[in-house]
Amino acid sequence: MKLFYYSSNASMAPHFVLEEIGKPFELEYVDRACDRHKSPDYLALNPNGLIPVLVDGDLVLYETAAICLHLADTHPELRLAPELGTPARAQFYKWLMWLTNTLQATLIAYFYPERWVDAGNAAGAAQVKSHAEAKVGTLLDQLEAQLDAGGGPWLLGAHYTVLDPYALMLCRWTRGFAEPARQRSILGGYLQQVLARPAIQRALKTEGLAQPWV
Repeated sequence: MKLFYYSSNASMAPHFVLEEIGKPFELEYVDRACDRHKSPDYLALNPNGLIPVLVDGDLVLYETAAICLHLADTHPELRLAPELGTPARAQFYKWLMWLTNTLQATLIAYFYPERWVDAGNAAGAAQVKSHAEAKVGTLLDQLEAQLDAGGGPWLLGAHYTVLDPYALMLCRWTRGFAEPARQRSILGGYLQQVLARPAIQRALKTEGLAQPWV
């Protein structure tokens, strides 16, 4: 398998999962600073020009959540997702979709507010950014409520799944907020538990990221 990645990008969650699986894989750095993600060879893999892409044999797969789900399903012995057809699996789907479609989408609005206003509308972009940060705060409330209700130590309760590295990635993106995820009472402890996993440590070091990691 080969993962096309950029440090601290949305490729981080699949990178975490690949390290957790523990089988050989390749990393190919896609340098966004040089617009490598817009090059013809990369667009042939992902026409959206977004990172990550996973190549697994003849399969070329993009979208972070899809890659994480594929990795969980192709390595069932690791129990990185609950069994098919169970209520736990349904909850897993809900939270995976929530992470990518709700929390991640709101974070994208925070980091790229100019996408949602006319060109040159700095005041409008600032308003989008402010509203997105406030919305992320309410979403982190939901995440904490789930952790509290589930009894921990992981997002779905007793078993570590791909939801946990995904949540870590997104919570890391709040580190520049006025109230980052790490400062919350429940989320702060949870994030430290995820960070303590050797697979997470390996990926963070490989990506060359300086501490603090969240």
